[in-house]
Amino acid sequence: MQWETVIGLEIHAQLATKSKIFSGASTAYGAEPNTQACAVDLALPGTLPVLNEQAVRFAVKFGLAIGAHIAPYSVFARKNYFYPDLPKGYQTSQFDKPIVGLGEIDIEVAGEVKTIGITRAHLEEDAGKSLHEDYQGMTGVDLNRAGTPLLEIVSEPDMRSSAEAVAYVKKIHTLVQYLGICDGSMQEGSFRCDVNVSVRPMGQEEFGTRAEIKNLNSFRFIEKGIAHEVERQIDVIESGGKVAQETRLYDSNKDETRSMRSKEEANDYRYFPCPDLLPVEITAELLDEMRADLPELPEVKKQRFLEQYKLSEYDADVLTTQRAIADYYEDAVSFSDGETKLVANWVMGELSANLNQYSLDVAASPLGAERLGGLVKRIADQTISGKIAKQVFEFLWNSEVTADEVIEREGLKQMSDSGELGKIIDQLMADNPTQVEQFRGGKTKVLGFFVGSIMKKTQGKANPQEVNKLLQEKLKE
Repeated sequence: MQWETVIGLEIHAQLATKSKIFSGASTAYGAEPNTQACAVDLALPGTLPVLNEQAVRFAVKFGLAIGAHIAPYSVFARKNYFYPDLPKGYQTSQFDKPIVGLGEIDIEVAGEVKTIGITRAHLEEDAGKSLHEDYQGMTGVDLNRAGTPLLEIVSEPDMRSSAEAVAYVKKIHTLVQYLGICDGSMQEGSFRCDVNVSVRPMGQEEFGTRAEIKNLNSFRFIEKGIAHEVERQIDVIESGGKVAQETRLYDSNKDETRSMRSKEEANDYRYFPCPDLLPVEITAELLDEMRADLPELPEVKKQRFLEQYKLSEYDADVLTTQRAIADYYEDAVSFSDGETKLVANWVMGELSANLNQYSLDVAASPLGAERLGGLVKRIADQTISGKIAKQVFEFLWNSEVTADEVIEREGLKQMSDSGELGKIIDQLMADNPTQVEQFRGGKTKVLGFFVGSIMKKTQGKANPQEVNKLLQEKLKE
C-alpha cells in the first residue's frame, strides 16, 4: 500500500522584547537560574499582569507580513495544566480569539512553489525549564523563561513531506528575522517547533491519527524526526495496530522518537478568558501605521537583487536568506565600486566559510563590509590576483587593517608590467627549448607548464591574463 504523509507545524517564536509579556523582568539569555523571575512571573499572591505593548505590535507585524486577518478584538485565556515549571498552574495564552487569523506563505521545493496555509498566530507566555542533570536523581526548575513572550504560529496540515516542512520552517525563520521580531536562535531556544505527523492511504481524504513531536530545535532534527515518525506509524498500521494520539519526543542521541504522554485535547485544558487581562483592541489607525513601517520582505528583496545586481537565482536566494547577510552584501557592493557578482562570490565563499568555522553571525564578523568591499575592488582593478586576495583576506580577518595597507606592507601588488614579465618569459623559454618546440608542434597543454613556472617564479604575483597574452605571442614567434 502507498502512504501519504500529512504534516502540520506549530512554531514558537520568542519575541525580541526586552521585558516579558506580562511583567518588567528581563528576557536576556544566559542569566543564572531564577535571577530573572519577578513576583508576577512567580505568581505570588496579589500580583497582576500588565500586557507588553511591543509584543502586541510584533504579533501584528507578523500578521501583516503574511497577509493574515488581524483581529480587531482578541482575548487572552488561561490554559490550565500542572507542571513543575509552570508556577501559576496555568499558561496565559489565546484560544478562540487569537490576534492573527488566517494567512498563508509560499514555499519552494524542488523548483515547485506551494502555498501553505497559516491557521493562526497567537500570543502566549513561555513556561520555565525543568533541569534533569546534575541533581542526583532529582529535577531542578529554572523560572527565568517563565513569562517570556511567544508568538505561536500554527499552520494548516498542508505539508506532505519532511522537505516541505523544513522549507516552511526556514521561510518562517527568515521572515521573523527580517521583521526584527525574533532573533531566530534555535540553539538558545528562541525559535523552535512542534511537528504534528500522521499518515493515510494514498487517495484517502480523511486524516489519520496524528502524533505530535515536541520542541524540535534544528532543521536537521525536524527532518529526521518526521522521517522516523512516518516510518513508525506505517509499521504500526501495517502490523495491524492503531496509531495512538500522543505527544512524542525526538531523541537525537538515539535517533528515534519515543512516547512522552497521551495527547491532550483543547477541552482537557479547561480554557476560559483570563479575568486579569482586558481584551486587546487593534484600531485601523494602528494597522495603517504598522503597514507603512514594514521592512522590505525577503521575496521582494530577492527580486530586487535579481534585477538590480543581475545575480543568478541561486545567488539572490542565498544572499537574502538572512537580512543581516543581505545588508552586509549591499554595503560591500557599495564599497567595491559596484562589483556585484564578485562581492557575492566572496560573501558566499570565504566570508561564509570563516563565519561557519568560528561559529559567528555576520553581525559579529571581524571583517566588516567596507573592508571586504575594498578587497574586492583591488581584485577587480587587477591590483592583486584572486589567489593573492585569499592571503589578503586572512590578514583582514585577523586584524583591522585595510586591503590597501596589507598589499602595500606585504608587497603583494600584482605584476602587470609587460616589459618585466616579458624578460621572465624570455628566460623561461631559453631554459626550456624542448617545451617550446612541443608547444609549436601542437602540444598546447604545455602552456600550463609555462604559466605555472612563471607564477612560481613571481610567487603568484604575475597577472595571469597578461602572462597568457605574452606567452601566446612569444611562443608563436
